[in-house]
Amino acid sequence: MTESPIRLPKERMALLFAVMLVTAAGNTAMQSVMPSIGTRLGIADVWVSLAYSWSALLWVIMAPFWARRSDRRGRKAMMALGIIGFILSFTFCGAVLHFGLDGWFGAVLTMSLFAMARSFYGLFGSAAPPAVQAYVASRTDRTERTKALSMVASSFGLGTVLGPALAPLMILPGLGLVGPFAVFALVGVIVLVLLRTRLPDDDPRFAARGEVMSAPFSASSNPRIVEENPDASPDELPEAEPQHDGADRLRWSDRRIRPWLIAGLIGGHSQAMLLGIIGFLLLDRLGLRGDPNAGAGPVGLVLMSGAIATLLAQWGLIPMLGLGPRTSTLWGMSLAAVGIIPVALGQDLHTIALGFAVASVGFGLFRPGFTSGASLAVSPREQGQSAGIIAAVNGAAYITAPAIGVWFYNHSQWLAWGVMEVLALSVVVLCLVVVDKDEDTAGTRPRR
Repeated sequence: MTESPIRLPKERMALLFAVMLVTAAGNTAMQSVMPSIGTRLGIADVWVSLAYSWSALLWVIMAPFWARRSDRRGRKAMMALGIIGFILSFTFCGAVLHFGLDGWFGAVLTMSLFAMARSFYGLFGSAAPPAVQAYVASRTDRTERTKALSMVASSFGLGTVLGPALAPLMILPGLGLVGPFAVFALVGVIVLVLLRTRLPDDDPRFAARGEVMSAPFSASSNPRIVEENPDASPDELPEAEPQHDGADRLRWSDRRIRPWLIAGLIGGHSQAMLLGIIGFLLLDRLGLRGDPNAGAGPVGLVLMSGAIATLLAQWGLIPMLGLGPRTSTLWGMSLAAVGIIPVALGQDLHTIALGFAVASVGFGLFRPGFTSGASLAVSPREQGQSAGIIAAVNGAAYITAPAIGVWFYNHSQWLAWGVMEVLALSVVVLCLVVVDKDEDTAGTRPRR
C-alpha cells in the first residue's frame, strides 16, 4: 500500500499564496500611479524613477541575508517581517505623498522622503519570498513539491496582473492617487494578522535554498518556478550549503556562464528602461500631463496587458513549445526588439498597449531562457551559487536602468528607443554568435 503524499493543508497554502499576492499586487499598483503623482508634484520624471533605485539595491543586498537568517529564526518569522516591511513602506509612502500633494512638503522633499519610506520594502520586504519558498519546499514531498512551488509562483504572477487592474479603482474620494497605498497597507495588515494567528510556528530544520526572487518592481517581474531538490523527500533535504573556498567558488567570469550573464545584464537593462519610461510616455502621448489623475487608468491597462503577456509566455509558450535556453533567449529578445517599435511610434492607447504586450512576451521568454541557460551550464553542486549570481543579475538592472531610460527619454525620445533596440539586438547577436545551440549545452564546458 502506497503512502499518502505529504502536502501542505489548504489553509496554510492559501496564507502563503496571500503573502506573495499582496506584495506583488501592491507594488505593481504603485507603479501604475507614480507617473501621475510625479506629474502632480511637478517633479522631473527621472527623480520619480530614481526613488525606486535605493529600494531595488537594498532588495538585492538583503534578500540573501534574510534567506540565511530564516534558517535560524524560522520561516514564519521572516514572512511576518516581510509583510511588516511592506505595510510600513506603503503606509509611510502613502502618508508622505498625501502631504506632499496637499502642499505640506516641497516636491524635492516629498520624493526624498518617499525614497526613504520605500527603503522599508527593500530592507524588510525582501525577507518574505525566500521564506515562503523554503517553507513550502521543506514541508512537501517530491510528488507535491513542484505543484506547491508552482502555486507560489502563480500568486506572484497573478499579483502583477491584479495590481494595475485594481489601482484605478482604488483612487478614492479624499485619498486620490494615494488610495492604492492605503488600501494595500490595510490588506497587508489583514494578511499579517492571519499569518500570525493561523500559520503554526515552524522549526527551521532545512536551509532556505529557494531562489531569491526578483522584487516585483513592474508588471513584468519574473516569477520563476524553482524546484527544490525534487528527487528527495523532506527528510532528505540538505541542512545547509557547504562553504566554498576560493578554488570552488563559482565566479562571474566563469566561461560557462559568462555569455548568459552578459545576455541577462544587457537584456535586463533594455526591459528595465522600457518599464521605467512607459508610464510617462502614456501621459505624454495621450495628453494627460494636464490631468494626471486620469493617467492611472491607461497606465494600469498597459501594465496589465504586459503582465498577462509575460505570463502567457512563461506558463504557456515555453512549456508548450519546449523551448530551450538559447532558443527562448534568442526569440524572446527578437520579439522584444519588434515590440519596442510600435511603443516608440504609437500615438494611441491601443497601439502602445499592443507593442508593450509583444515586447512583454519577448521579455517573458528571455528571462527564463538566460536563467535556465546559466543553470544548465554548471554542475549540480554549483546550482546554489549560480542561483545567487542570477538573482543579482536580475535585480541589478532595476537599480539604475529605469532612471537612465527616463533621462534619455526626456532629452531625446529617439535616443531612448535607439538604446533599447541596440541592447535587445545585442543579445540576439550574442546568442547567434557566442552561445551554443541548446542540444550542445550540458554543463560540460571547462572552467577558465
